[in-house]
Amino acid sequence: MATATETDAMRRAVALSARALGATAPNPVVGCVILDAAGEPAGEGWHRKAGGPHAEVHALAAAGERARGGTALVTLEPCNHTGRTGPCAQALIQAGVARVVYAVADPSPAAAGGGQTLRAAGVDVDSGLLAAEAEAVNTAWLTAVRKGRPHVRWKYAATLDGRIAAADGSSRWITSPQARADVHRLRAESDAVVVGSGTLLADDPQLAARGIDGATQPLRVVVDTRARISPGARVLDDTAPTLIAVAEDADTSHLPGVDTVALPYAKSGIGLEVTALLAELHARGVRSVLLEGGATLAGAFVAAGAVDTVTGYLAPVLLGAGPAVLAGAGISTIAQAFRLDVTDVERLGPDLRVTAVPTARQES
Repeated sequence: MATATETDAMRRAVALSARALGATAPNPVVGCVILDAAGEPAGEGWHRKAGGPHAEVHALAAAGERARGGTALVTLEPCNHTGRTGPCAQALIQAGVARVVYAVADPSPAAAGGGQTLRAAGVDVDSGLLAAEAEAVNTAWLTAVRKGRPHVRWKYAATLDGRIAAADGSSRWITSPQARADVHRLRAESDAVVVGSGTLLADDPQLAARGIDGATQPLRVVVDTRARISPGARVLDDTAPTLIAVAEDADTSHLPGVDTVALPYAKSGIGLEVTALLAELHARGVRSVLLEGGATLAGAFVAAGAVDTVTGYLAPVLLGAGPAVLAGAGISTIAQAFRLDVTDVERLGPDLRVTAVPTARQES
């Protein structure tokens, strides 16, 4: 049974883990706090980038000899394998830690089993403390392990009557500077940002994360079936890496030096196969995707069952006409509605940010 001190320490570990969102792929985000034998904070750390020391190693280094006989609070079960770094379970044993409490069990076959190794070495092990909070921060990596594809967050900005642009196509700006700044935070926390050719041709976006100190720029992905992108498009600048996904028969001769991938057409005959795109991104180490593309691309992802979180920025504006938020999602009756559970509502300036996830029934 965890103590109040351990709960506070785990809450700190969860907050530490969030500092590395967008920077650790294909690894998880993990935080760790070490309490000494007297229950006082002795060291803390978080996994900062793939290939670097894990959270436990940072925390143990900070704690030094005070770790002996102490307790480690970790947001994810300590790893049990040797990859680019050694197994954290062994590092905790060698440091003389007497107790380990982790929030979420590691579901990856290669790294799981750390808890068992610790118990076999005589370490007191407990699990499940603040599991929901730790899982929420690490949801992208956990989704990737469990589903074999990146976690997809669909983000959109719309009026209260569900329009993403006016009837003449103009859309700048529906939402406030505060909402737009929050989108850059989401980009910085994602491994890849995905848009369609319609958004590209209409807005010529750069898709970089701006105004975020120390941000790791996400991979910019354009789903451009017929390779209509201009070599001078802003998304092809050197701010961040870019991938253009095209159809297998598309002509890309006007894009020398640009990273492109040829994918099969969707079974519907419209656009590219979403599952193939996600498989390609997963193979490239992408674990979290921010889907920013327009209504048609969003509809394709919804139809493919590949939307894990929805974040809508709603402005107190009415247009009465213009393109809707979602199109071509394969929904024709109310019985087929894509139903969601709202997990968060926050006001950003004059706007509302609503976050929701598919209902348990929708997931099943």
